[in-house]
Amino acid sequence: MNPSNKMMIVYICYLLTALLAIGQIVRLQFFSDYKDQLDAIVYRTIDIPAYRGSILGYDGRVLANTVPFYEIRIDCSVPGDDMLNRNLNGLSLALSRFFGDRSATAYEKEILQARVEKKPGYRNLPLGNRLVSHDELQEIRGFPIFDQGQYRGGLIATQKEKRIYPYGRLAYRTIGYISQDEQSGVGIEYAYNAYLKGHPGKQRVRRRSGDDKWVPISSRPEVAPKNGIDIVTTIDISIQGAAESALREQLSKDSTFEGATAVVMEVSTGAIRAIVNMKKMKSGSYDETFNYAISESTNPGSTFKLATLIALLEDGYVRLSDSVDTGRNGWRYYGKTFTEAGGSYGTISVQQAFEKSSNVAFARLAVDKYGNREKQFINRLYNMKLNERLNIELIGEGRAQIPFPGEPGWSRLSLPMIAMGYEMKLTPLHVLTFYNAIANNGRMVTPYFIESFMQHGRVMEQFEHTPLSGTLCTPSTLKAVHRALRGVVEHGTASRINDPRYSISGKTGTAQIAYDGGFVHNGYRKHQASFVGFFPSEDPKYSMIVILYSSPTRGNFYGASWAAPVFKKIADHIYITNPFWNAPLEAPRKVS
Repeated sequence: MNPSNKMMIVYICYLLTALLAIGQIVRLQFFSDYKDQLDAIVYRTIDIPAYRGSILGYDGRVLANTVPFYEIRIDCSVPGDDMLNRNLNGLSLALSRFFGDRSATAYEKEILQARVEKKPGYRNLPLGNRLVSHDELQEIRGFPIFDQGQYRGGLIATQKEKRIYPYGRLAYRTIGYISQDEQSGVGIEYAYNAYLKGHPGKQRVRRRSGDDKWVPISSRPEVAPKNGIDIVTTIDISIQGAAESALREQLSKDSTFEGATAVVMEVSTGAIRAIVNMKKMKSGSYDETFNYAISESTNPGSTFKLATLIALLEDGYVRLSDSVDTGRNGWRYYGKTFTEAGGSYGTISVQQAFEKSSNVAFARLAVDKYGNREKQFINRLYNMKLNERLNIELIGEGRAQIPFPGEPGWSRLSLPMIAMGYEMKLTPLHVLTFYNAIANNGRMVTPYFIESFMQHGRVMEQFEHTPLSGTLCTPSTLKAVHRALRGVVEHGTASRINDPRYSISGKTGTAQIAYDGGFVHNGYRKHQASFVGFFPSEDPKYSMIVILYSSPTRGNFYGASWAAPVFKKIADHIYITNPFWNAPLEAPRKVS
């Protein structure tokens, strides 16, 4: 091959190489996403969290809010050698005393080693074993070296948000919580998360060389975060505290208890002023870990006899003065003997049967009056809205269940059992809502937990709550059941909480709870003891329900002895602290 041909081949190779290089440059310049890839390595856009809204009591006191806490770090490259030599010992000693997690010598060694060896992260070295509050941060800023500020002392304080509850576990199950991924939770925190969390902002940041730390490009965010809305609840912290204290005191008296709940409702509005839920933990203590009030559907027992009495009165089948024979040894019907908890009563009036909570009387009256009209009785109960959802704001409402004749499971015993509060399921809040309607001149209102939304101290939305239905019964029936409920406290099963200083009306209840497929296991039974009512009787302001749940026991368990005293203690607190009663509640006099 002659030299000219060789030169031509070399020339063509160079030309092809040049063309390929030019083509690559053009591709990278106009058709490649390398700039985006480079930007992704050096720059990114991050979310700026919005401040989560607070949850407030109805008087504005904080039940839950987000406050800034700080993670403490040091940029080991910032302090000068002279400053470090003179003051590192003092800084290490201060950190050791403040955090208490390691010795001053260990702190000094860690900071020096990171500075000398320039290990990854030496410009962002974590200090301490926890986040610190704003006041604690101010104290740390006074430590040796750190007192020179961020740019001479190297102090880095990274703000973090932390949810705190100033009143501890008070109403915790109702206030609630939400998981980090927002996929699970309970209470107001979870149900109203969309309002509380706000909307995050956007911030452009770049990777800082040397420590892989991302720092803002500008002091101003691209999009400012929009903070969450504050939620004003119906909770009265004073009543809530008194209810929890009274319930805890009662629970401490016997190891049989498995859990308990107490709910206080404002009669005219349905506002929940207190809601306490106590579940026994493995340690033997009690905590707000299950919302019995809204979720626990059980046989209500004798508190349901009020609904049976209303049905009988409304249909004109009885008057309070009518007599009913309860027998001497109970009453047998379709293979079941109905007996009394407190012995035989013989022939008594309907008023007395209600005051004594006679099982035989109400089972027998139901059969005598509705034996051939079972649907009429159940429809009467349905007309009282007893089988309907309350549609409260919180997630987890238990289902109300009252069977209808002809449905699977209905038997000849269903009628008398339902009349006594069995073969059905209601939550405590369902029962309270029903009694509250009687206190509210027969008008049923929806129980509610949220008063308003606020932002920057200004009301954004005020919620109005309307009645669920018209009146539950006629004025004459309403007058009669008021007299019957007052009689329970004056003369009947709840007479021990009768107080001449202010009047209480209500009904005791005791019910067995099925467990492991039955009611009785080797003589052991589970019970719930309840008392539900309202006060003052003449012009009701508050209604309340108290229920205590037992673990399996062979002992007796009655609403009059366990639930009613709790009701009275909470009512006493309201009596003392509310302005609609003028007379102070005097302490019992000591007998000398």
